Amino acid sequence: MPSLDFLPPLQRRRLSPLARGVFACAWPMAEGRPGMPLVYASRHGETTRNFGLLQSLAADEPLSPTAFGLSVHNSIAAQWSIIRRETAESVALSVEDDGLEHAIAEAAMLLAHGHEDVLVVLAEELPPAPYAPWTQDVPCTYAVALHLRPGADWTLALDPQQAAPAADARQAWPNPLNLLRHLLLRTHAWRHANHARQWTWTRTA
Repeated sequence: MPSLDFLPPLQRRRLSPLARGVFACAWPMAEGRPGMPLVYASRHGETTRNFGLLQSLAADEPLSPTAFGLSVHNSIAAQWSIIRRETAESVALSVEDDGLEHAIAEAAMLLAHGHEDVLVVLAEELPPAPYAPWTQDVPCTYAVALHLRPGADWTLALDPQQAAPAADARQAWPNPLNLLRHLLLRTHAWRHANHARQWTWTRTA
């Protein structure tokens, strides 16, 4: 688990493992920069914290108001704003497996609105074992942070046709990690499809 030595102990203790991953990868990108909007996207969010609340309910135990408040989907974005004293916009997206593309589209709208840069963070935590049959899209815990600025190095297009069958769209890596793979390989173009949409990434520079 990330140590987050840059945060006071009291703030660190309130962060879940998922939130710690977000702070660990996003903090260095924001450190020393003026405040910028945050786009946070996750499919499963604070599943582990919610599972703990369900266990408490099943055992007829009182729920922790703090744990409940920090279990909602936008809690990590809120903690980021509070701890960093950010006053710029923050957006929390509940997404499918093409959440990366939706987060990039959200960031593009913020850039078009006049912001000079946007911080995009995508994170998932390996859910508790009982959820395994329904969360095969999370083979490991991960967080990815991207610092975006206006430019013409890449294009992202949504295919107007329906996506290819889901069986053809399977990939070895979660989509945000697959993006990093293509960036490192300097792939010219690739597609990502789920059951409903197909996206095309193209390098233009």
